[in-house]
Amino acid sequence: MNLKDLYISFFESKGHKQIPSAPVVPENDPSVLFNTAGMQPLIPYLMGQKHPYGTRLCDYQKCIRTNDLENIGDTYHHTFFEMLGNWSLGDYFKKEAISWSFEFLTEVLHIPVEKLAVTVFAGNDIIPKDTESIEIWKSLGISEDRICKTSDDNFWIAGETGPCGPDSEMFYWRSEDEVPQKFDPEDERWVEIWNDVFMQYNKKEDKTVVELPHKNVDTGMGVERTTAILEGVNDNYMSSIWKDVIELIEHISNLKYEGHEKSMRIIADHMRTAVFILADNAGIKPSNTDQGYILRRLIRRAIRHAKKLNIDINSNFEEEIALLIIKKYEKYYQELSENKNVVIEALKNEKIKFNRTLEKGLKEFEKISNKITDNKLNKDDAFKLYDTYGFPIELTEELARERNIEVDVAGFYEKFKAHQELSRTASAGKFKGGLAGNSEIETRYHTATHLLNAALKVVVDKNIHQRGSNITDERMRFDFNCDHKLTDEEKMKVEQLVNEWINASLPVRCDEMNKEDAVKSGAECMFIEKYPDVVTVYSIGNDEYGVVSKELCGGPHVKNTNELGKFKIKKEEASSAGVRRIKAVLE
Repeated sequence: MNLKDLYISFFESKGHKQIPSAPVVPENDPSVLFNTAGMQPLIPYLMGQKHPYGTRLCDYQKCIRTNDLENIGDTYHHTFFEMLGNWSLGDYFKKEAISWSFEFLTEVLHIPVEKLAVTVFAGNDIIPKDTESIEIWKSLGISEDRICKTSDDNFWIAGETGPCGPDSEMFYWRSEDEVPQKFDPEDERWVEIWNDVFMQYNKKEDKTVVELPHKNVDTGMGVERTTAILEGVNDNYMSSIWKDVIELIEHISNLKYEGHEKSMRIIADHMRTAVFILADNAGIKPSNTDQGYILRRLIRRAIRHAKKLNIDINSNFEEEIALLIIKKYEKYYQELSENKNVVIEALKNEKIKFNRTLEKGLKEFEKISNKITDNKLNKDDAFKLYDTYGFPIELTEELARERNIEVDVAGFYEKFKAHQELSRTASAGKFKGGLAGNSEIETRYHTATHLLNAALKVVVDKNIHQRGSNITDERMRFDFNCDHKLTDEEKMKVEQLVNEWINASLPVRCDEMNKEDAVKSGAECMFIEKYPDVVTVYSIGNDEYGVVSKELCGGPHVKNTNELGKFKIKKEEASSAGVRRIKAVLE
């Protein structure tokens, strides 16, 4: 049985309900471009909002991280990965969480106890040592020598303030060498495979820490790393998750993996991530902004390494790899098969676009690098490679690094300041919002998207539906299907209608109901398959106006539209083929 299936089955036997994986592109969370951790989509519920599925949850979550892109090509880093998680929302705590972790590792995965070690929180000046976790591990058969107490690595908090607490990490001895009696977490033969986080405290702005009345458990186990461990391979790309993809790249390139590991790993990793981004119902396409920029960068880097392997770029190599990836994962993520044609077409189009200038760009880089005498590539040449040949600055850096040439990256950004914040934020993969997200203004904007959606149906076309949204504390962005640019009159009427509803002081009601009943009641939803069987439905309206908006949504929302302020459309533009975008503010 697949690791994901084993995990879900085990925790269902412990009273957990499986929740669907959230999309890789987060909804209404401007702090990140992608979901970077299994807990991220659950932030509102970890903050105390009631979850429709109850207090014990489990899932496998699609995650994307691009903060260490330069490390892709080694044996264990990935841009896309799957995270297994189980949660207690104010239900069980340390004893159950640790005991079940131990039971799953030793009795389900059959990992010998003698190959396990753990870390726990050693305490500091503010928070005491986690003696409870230490005693639980000892009672399960983990010896004192295999329990390492640390302060820096075993305390979790998302930001500067908010819910926080100690965690306990589990390690596996990944070596044929004799297992040492004493656990040293600095020994790289010990590999972390699971982490239990105990949200026990709340850190206030004055730096004081108090016990939380509502304690949570959040755990995380990486599918790729654990699979490699269970299958006894030290290279993740030799596990069953990757082996057939690598074999296909070997066949396409007519080369062996040995000796070409880095390029084959990069192609495999980047193509898998690109497939999942393209298949996401948010409709991301390669571009020079936000998620589209990361997507373009991944595809182009994969193409560059395909060229290094002498793969014919004019062949359909990207389609062959994408179809294999889709086949491997469609059982778990149905959007892959549903959006298969979208994925294939977008990959092909981006390949054609980049291929037009790739050869010329590589020749230009060679010409530039051959003229360099001080091992430095100046900002003008870096910008030319970007502007003329479509080379992301990161690709120029990678090419330069292979020749021990330094790139004036700061100078490049001076020449192209519009991309500075984009690249820095995108590459860092920041998790700024953390558990402190969903501010009051963002909550207002979230509710305003529902009114805008409803107004567009009234003014423009009843068949309009949301295709995506992005909210910050400064503005809202709303994507919707539409076959034409909105006229000035349409924009004015939409704006007027939204403000009319705001001024009418319409109450916002939240109801829990079965998903099928919600749909039958007329509630609108984007991507119905991602919702659990029991859902929250937000309705806006009163006796005079009727229900003006009714949508499945996870929240958060205001209680009454009179909290929103004045709605103002700032811009209406194309987002992609058949999709328009409105940017608006609340004044």
